[in-house]
Amino acid sequence: MNLANRITFIRIFIIPLFMVCLLGNFPYSQYVAAFIFVLAASTDSMDGYIARKRNEVTNLGRFLDPLADKLLITSALVVLVEMGKVSSIITIIIISREFIVTGFRIIAAAEGVVIAASWLGKVKTIVQIVSIVAILLDNFPFSYVGFPFDVVALYAATIITILSGIDYIYKNRRLLKENV
Repeated sequence: MNLANRITFIRIFIIPLFMVCLLGNFPYSQYVAAFIFVLAASTDSMDGYIARKRNEVTNLGRFLDPLADKLLITSALVVLVEMGKVSSIITIIIISREFIVTGFRIIAAAEGVVIAASWLGKVKTIVQIVSIVAILLDNFPFSYVGFPFDVVALYAATIITILSGIDYIYKNRRLLKENV
């Protein structure tokens, strides 16, 4: 197994630690969880860079990388819903988009086609990560000036999530036509 795939596996294995810290009842647990989340999220660009730099892009990596992203984001959102910090409607929208895109990727894979992440999908992931970190940090430092950055970022993430979902459906609509 190459280094990039190992890093992706580490991201997946960090998720339970993140959740334990987020749900933990110890001093600064939410901030420790935020640090772990940022650490896990930062491995996303690292593994892709290493795979391309070393010319070690694999099918396993193509499968695991987006799966790790989805697990990390979904885990964070579900726990934040449980904590009353994120709306369940927003979480359902974001998770639904991920199921739809994954469905398209499965159909494409069955036909030997790989659907690469679009630039809008990458922006979506970044904005989702930023919004989750802002929520985990209780809107620090923006809370000092009364600006609801966490709320704005979460709504931006939701809008970009919807737009990137529409983009995936539109760009890959032929898969629907061919498989209906």
